[in-house]
Amino acid sequence: MHDYQRIADRIAADILGGRLRPGHRLPPQRSFARRHGIAASTAGRVYAELVRRGLVVGEVGRGTFVRAASVPSGRALAEPATTAPVNLELNYPTAPGQAGLLTPALAPLLRPDVLAEATRTAPATGTPAAREAAAGLLATAGWQPAADQVLFSGNARQAIAGALATLVRPGGRVGIDALTYPLVKEMAARLGVTLVPLAGDADGIRPDSVAAAHRAAPLSALYLQPTLHNPTSATMPETRRRRLAAELRQWGLPVVEDRIWSFLADGTEPFAAFAPELTYVVDGLSKRVAPGLTVGFLVVPPGRAEQAGGALRSGGWTAGRFALEAALRWMADGTVAALVTAKRADAARRQRLVTEHLRDFAVRTDPRSYYAWWHLPAPWRADTFTAAAAALGIAVTPGPSFAVPSAGPAPDRSPGAAASGAADCVRLGLASAPSEALGQALRTLASLAHGTPHGTDGLPS
Repeated sequence: MHDYQRIADRIAADILGGRLRPGHRLPPQRSFARRHGIAASTAGRVYAELVRRGLVVGEVGRGTFVRAASVPSGRALAEPATTAPVNLELNYPTAPGQAGLLTPALAPLLRPDVLAEATRTAPATGTPAAREAAAGLLATAGWQPAADQVLFSGNARQAIAGALATLVRPGGRVGIDALTYPLVKEMAARLGVTLVPLAGDADGIRPDSVAAAHRAAPLSALYLQPTLHNPTSATMPETRRRRLAAELRQWGLPVVEDRIWSFLADGTEPFAAFAPELTYVVDGLSKRVAPGLTVGFLVVPPGRAEQAGGALRSGGWTAGRFALEAALRWMADGTVAALVTAKRADAARRQRLVTEHLRDFAVRTDPRSYYAWWHLPAPWRADTFTAAAAALGIAVTPGPSFAVPSAGPAPDRSPGAAASGAADCVRLGLASAPSEALGQALRTLASLAHGTPHGTDGLPS
């Protein structure tokens, strides 16, 4: 065993034994080297080894800090991954009386003759009635998909995977916001796709950053959340959508548009309205209705249904027939519309709780959104705050979970600012906790943020 590994083992033992607590800042490497009587290069290898083990994190210009925990995978945003009494990671809204609204449409499916048909397999194209209903549900004033452009998946995540598999070969590059939905990072890794963080501003990805990245090494597609972006709640204005659409049309670059939260933003046109020939629209019923019995939608450009349908079939991502039949009934009888109305009102009420309890802090959100992006006050960092909140029984998502790491040198380094800034941020999912519990949790988190983390700089002797 090398000397640097033995020293790293001792520091690791202090971290794992609680003698070095989350948020402790290690001394600068030169000071560490002098203290331990080793070369500066050896100290650098010690710190690199601790980073490799996931025990510390280095931040340019700030130092090296003991981590509270490993950055969680997207699992925490898709299924319960914590025993915390108040879970602000999961984000599935439930309307009052929701079960009662869903029941009438399900009752006919239990008749033997109907159930026999509803338990058959379904193709990616679903049924003609389902295609017509989905096309009507997703239509806006400025965009009306044709029924034959609609495909069905088990949920919206599967629709994203199907779209990426359709558009990007293994080893291909996809342009993306520097902060994005964490499960897309996991999907890309499994599909062998490289995500390229693009420079942006308050209005979203900049068109010139697309051109710069594409010239550096060709992109295969973009993944966008232009409406109520997760985690920041930002909505791309129409002027930016038009400029970006013109840039993508120049390069012939397709877009995967994630609209899973767009039902909360009534009147906002999809990106597909500005580049219909390039855009693959992803949506679904998990947020509108419920995550346990849901259907995903993939609206493809004209003439692309066969190719995208093949990707959904080969990936095993098509919708189950029973879920499809239930969804058809909920869309047809007004249940989905009623739930959307209720959840818009619920999101607004929860946002008022954010305004009430976090008014003293820098919080980026939208009054229509079910989440909030909180830039923590110094000296808090995302991992230390996440750990301290967990100790109080509240699960939040640390900002680095949403950051897309750079795959290498890029012509525009500005996306790094957004990604590195995530180290001081947490995302609060407002939808899953009961309103009373959410209000209490926000009060508790505000009180926590007004304090300071435990721990001091340096290492024990």
